[in-house]
Amino acid sequence: MKRAIWTALSILGFAAFGWGQRNGNSMLVVTEATVAGTSANSYTVLGATSQQEELVRSQIRVMQPEIFPLRIIFVPHWKYVVTAKAFLLHVPTGYTSAMFSHLPSRTVFVDSDRYVSDDSLGYWMAHELGHLAANTVSESDADKAARQLRKRLKDALHLP
Repeated sequence: MKRAIWTALSILGFAAFGWGQRNGNSMLVVTEATVAGTSANSYTVLGATSQQEELVRSQIRVMQPEIFPLRIIFVPHWKYVVTAKAFLLHVPTGYTSAMFSHLPSRTVFVDSDRYVSDDSLGYWMAHELGHLAANTVSESDADKAARQLRKRLKDALHLP
């Protein structure tokens, strides 16, 4: 049985080396030619409505963080809970969390069922960007880093 499993895995594993993404001309697609110019401030927003994506992008643009996330993923509450448990998220007793950051992958997870308003999205996104800027899980350090981001967001909202 072990031999059959290892044989199947090795065949499938080596076969993957021969595969490549191909275009209509049966030519191997060159990744560098197909990827749009990425920059330090490019990130992907997944699972959000078009309104949520537009809002989060505009808020991050206004906040001008030093470190951008690579991904912002909006997930339903059940999936948020499962993901938080998988990443061993520590939430103090009596507190809840509407979003969290996974620092190694620079990913922000947003509980799409629990964020209540556009203002709260910006407020807590600043906090998560603070985690990325400070590169720490410390809530107080993230809040310190988020102060300037929140100020920029507040100032932009009060412009005539």
